[in-house]
Amino acid sequence: MIFMENFENQKFCQSCAMPMTEELYGTNADGSKNDEYCIYCFKDGEFTSDMTMEEMMNFCIEKMVEVHPEMDKEEASKMMNEVFPMLKRWAKD
Repeated sequence: MIFMENFENQKFCQSCAMPMTEELYGTNADGSKNDEYCIYCFKDGEFTSDMTMEEMMNFCIEKMVEVHPEMDKEEASKMMNEVFPMLKRWAKD
């Protein structure tokens, strides 16, 4: 997976797959940082939106293409279909 190869030691949000740095960590109910989810997906110990994995992927495809103009929607969708099922929020137990 080309996109992920450059980020071996990079943390990714376990909801939207956004690369994260400490300032992008979400917050737990007690206000502490949560290093599994980003500030856009997780705040005060709860997810910021109630959506399905498919809805999240559709939302993120648009953002991915904006941030990576060299990538088209089809490539972004393919990558997300590989990555999202492995993320903690969406993984089937």
